[in-house]
Amino acid sequence: MNITINGKGISAKSGQTILDAARSAGVYIPTLCYHEKVGASARCRACAVKVKGRPDLVTACNTAVTEGMEIVTDSPEVIEAQRFVIKLALSSGNHECIMCEKSGSCELQEAAYFLKLEDKDIVTGGKPPHLDDSSAFIRVDHTKCILCGRCVEACNHIAVNRVLKVMHRGYEARIGFDADAPMGESSCVQCGECTQICPVGALVSKKSLGVSRFGDIEKVRTTCPYCGVGCQLSLHVRNGKIVKVTGEENASPNKGRLCVKGRYGYDFIYSGDRLTAPLIRENGSLREASWEEALDLVANRLKEIIARHGPDAIAGVSCARSTNEDSYQMQKLFRAAIGTNNIDHCART
Repeated sequence: MNITINGKGISAKSGQTILDAARSAGVYIPTLCYHEKVGASARCRACAVKVKGRPDLVTACNTAVTEGMEIVTDSPEVIEAQRFVIKLALSSGNHECIMCEKSGSCELQEAAYFLKLEDKDIVTGGKPPHLDDSSAFIRVDHTKCILCGRCVEACNHIAVNRVLKVMHRGYEARIGFDADAPMGESSCVQCGECTQICPVGALVSKKSLGVSRFGDIEKVRTTCPYCGVGCQLSLHVRNGKIVKVTGEENASPNKGRLCVKGRYGYDFIYSGDRLTAPLIRENGSLREASWEEALDLVANRLKEIIARHGPDAIAGVSCARSTNEDSYQMQKLFRAAIGTNNIDHCART
């Protein structure tokens, strides 16, 4: 179908919302509560636009396009309405961008910049500091929360953990865990879905604090090795070191979702306890050896066992902390070279 946005004709698909069509055409419309995974709640009203023939502004995230629809996103009326919503969100708590972990990837910051808001436009409400640091992996800063509801929807309907909810009313309203317990004392399984979907710095991963700002990060896509599901990951790499892990939003089978191991279980990569050279046990103690010596020893012992007892006398277990390619080579070694099916994996499902 044919529609116009800001006087420019574009082609839209049946079933698309104004927001979908605008994004496809490269037209930015501010959003806070909307995320494609949780759908449109129109809670924040930041995506207000004008549709010709309608008396009031409409929310772009949940208004379907129709043939011939004429949409305006840049009129003074629309811009003022959007600025009002973003100013309210900025005034609701502590949104100091300089030290915020989400600076550069914060959707509230992006909207404020697009709408040319300045410090003089913001009147803060003076919320007292309220930092929940009880979780092992996630920091909750309630003064940065804008009550968009995305984390609640993600927890209840994507991760299906049903831990998060909005507690209290009015000025006292905030997100809560179970019956308003600290996050670390609740039934939260630390999957981190809330940190990935939060548009601001209210929910952030502790392990990436101070090292994962958006600007100097390289993203590398890979497959999680921890189990047989094959979740798709984005490794956030800074100076050659992984500083954060997120799920790939548009990739199967996980569609951005991860478990606590997949999201936070990467410390071992840089552990000082990792072996850096082969060790051979002699007289009850281990000594460092060269790769040539170690491989010769293993190959000769395997040959001896096979000659004496047959290939099924040998078994192997592959580790989930190795790469997927290493695990594949391990099973190939046992099945094709040694001739046994006695091969397993520590995360077999």
